[in-house]
Amino acid sequence: MNRRVSRPAIIGALLRKELLAYSRDLVYLALTIFLLVLIPVLFRILPDSVDETITLGISPSLDTLVADARADLEAGGATPEQLAALDELDLSEEGLALVEVDDAAQLAGVVEGRLEAWRTETGDVVVRDPASEPEPVGAERVGADVGIAFPEGFIADVMVGEPGVAVTVYSDAGVPPEIRGAMTSFVRELSYQFAGRELPVGMPAEDEIVLGEDRAGDQVTLRERMRPLLLFMILLMETFSMASLVSTEVAQRTVTAVLVTPARVSDFLAAKAVFGTVLSLGQALVVLALIGGVTAQNWSLLLTTLLIGALMFTGVALFVGSAGRDFMGQLFLAMLVTIPLLIPAVAVLLPGSAAPWVQVIPTYPVIDVLVGATVYGATWADSAGSLGVAAAWLVVLFGAGWITLKRKVESL
Repeated sequence: MNRRVSRPAIIGALLRKELLAYSRDLVYLALTIFLLVLIPVLFRILPDSVDETITLGISPSLDTLVADARADLEAGGATPEQLAALDELDLSEEGLALVEVDDAAQLAGVVEGRLEAWRTETGDVVVRDPASEPEPVGAERVGADVGIAFPEGFIADVMVGEPGVAVTVYSDAGVPPEIRGAMTSFVRELSYQFAGRELPVGMPAEDEIVLGEDRAGDQVTLRERMRPLLLFMILLMETFSMASLVSTEVAQRTVTAVLVTPARVSDFLAAKAVFGTVLSLGQALVVLALIGGVTAQNWSLLLTTLLIGALMFTGVALFVGSAGRDFMGQLFLAMLVTIPLLIPAVAVLLPGSAAPWVQVIPTYPVIDVLVGATVYGATWADSAGSLGVAAAWLVVLFGAGWITLKRKVESL
């Protein structure tokens, strides 16, 4: 009399077979180990601080500007109030560092990168040509994101209302447009200050300007932004190894041998789904433990999100593996499917909100919750909407993979 084998026992046996097959796939096994070592190392070498200071180069130096203005105003019979205003001139601003260069051509070279600016121990700035001049001894190299060249007699001309006064603003091509615009506005503000007039606009209170959380002075570092991206990447990479296992069994018709046993198609599919999910989720949890980011408030939210992501990519792997005819075909199809799914993860590295077309990609809500939980301290209430969308996409992708593989197996 044959003893009836339970379904859990059959699925357990199939899981052991999956583990054995995975251990024999040396390419993906080595890749998995390599990623588990590389990702924490890469995370540790990423910058963990943000420099919010804008370095502004000016020409000529501030002392030269004031001295020339004083001489011009005294010669023109300026009032004591106008002369006293020169003593109150101050270009220091929070987050703004000045590099004073006497020659405008040298300033342009420093901003462009052809020349180097070095600050000596006495505070003076020395400009050198790196191609022909040695480095100054005991000096520190400084750069200039933006440069402003003031014309001769700028302060005096502005104070007496001379028309047609203009300055030259130099900026490197890599400087964001908003920084260039801010420097242009800074010059206009200086002009009104020198002229003794108020700005022609009324500035509202600060709490009327800043919408949401003001992160000035508390910017997110590159290391913090990369944490959710690395977690997402480890989930995505397991798509390739799982799809390879499925594709191999389909191509070699190993699945037909499995179905000769008491195992059913549903058992085979369940084993694949469980193994892929555990493999992907387990590696993500290992990486999470190594790079940090778990708190008493977000651990359950992170675990749920990673589980949804693991199931989602397992469904993608089932679909890709069932459609691939050989290794190269499966690899090409896996890249074709996963590259669009990677776009939302790359988008989190860029400032601002993601474009609407990025937000409709199935993986966007997953990376959105990961970013919110690990970077901005988002809670379950904050993430409920994204989790709901992610769960809906999970049903679609996992169901597509399940149905596709089921039909493929039944057709063998």
